[in-house]
Amino acid sequence: MCRVVDLRQAVLAKNDMAAQVLRAELTARGTTVVNLLSSPGSGKTALLERELLLARERGVAVAALTADLATENDATRLARSGVPVKQVLTDGLCHLEAGMLGRHLDGWLPEDTRLLFVENVGNLVCPASYDLGETLRVVLASVTEGEDKPLKYPTAFGLAQLVVVTKTDIARAVDFDEAAFRAHVEQVNPGVEVVLTSARAGEGLGLLLDRALAAGAGAGAHTPVMAGRQQSHGHGHGDDHGHGHGHDHGDGHDHVHIHGDGHGHGHGHGDDHHHAHPHVRSAAQTR
Repeated sequence: MCRVVDLRQAVLAKNDMAAQVLRAELTARGTTVVNLLSSPGSGKTALLERELLLARERGVAVAALTADLATENDATRLARSGVPVKQVLTDGLCHLEAGMLGRHLDGWLPEDTRLLFVENVGNLVCPASYDLGETLRVVLASVTEGEDKPLKYPTAFGLAQLVVVTKTDIARAVDFDEAAFRAHVEQVNPGVEVVLTSARAGEGLGLLLDRALAAGAGAGAHTPVMAGRQQSHGHGHGDDHGHGHGHDHGDGHDHVHIHGDGHGHGHGHGDDHHHAHPHVRSAAQTR
């Protein structure tokens, strides 16, 4: 059955409400959530593994939840750090949502967790539109992805509170133009901090951890200009009219992919087996 879906009210507003509740609950227990977004292959898992090890060495109670369409490879890698790790398999869903995250944390996340790193699905489109109740939103891009990445994905970079460049050890080999990249980031998100890292060489190691701890301590994370526009004009991104594709999975939940300024069109499909209930795996729960 084809129907028009009010994306802002039916999907994003509902998600925002769940995100607010989750943020309040986690803040009350002293847990800071860091939402990591990037393209596939950006190197965020490698960097996160190093940051988790460092956090453990510093005595910071940290945990990680990683989301993928398939395989438990990332959770297996992150579990080597010895911190609690959970794998979420989305079975094709291209992003995490606040309600989904909250359900997976319930009964799993240790009460004393100070930092929770959420490694979102490798995708710079859909995840950018969903608040997960995070305190800090980080967008990562490797030097191999091109200096114009921020211009190609203005919503993802425009809503970032921290931008991390990865794989800087090969920057010269791929002719990465740092000045151009920084200029493009500044164009879509004025004032956001850009840090350089290399998981292999150790450059910038600990910067992500430091920024996360500072945000959790109330240091005041960067407020993107685009975030203010969202509040003033709904959940729109850009000036184009986007198209949403909703899937009704028989459990009362519509999953809608949005692009544009929230003027979307949803197409419901009456199936009950695609993405509504991601599988969950606990890869490690050692302290």
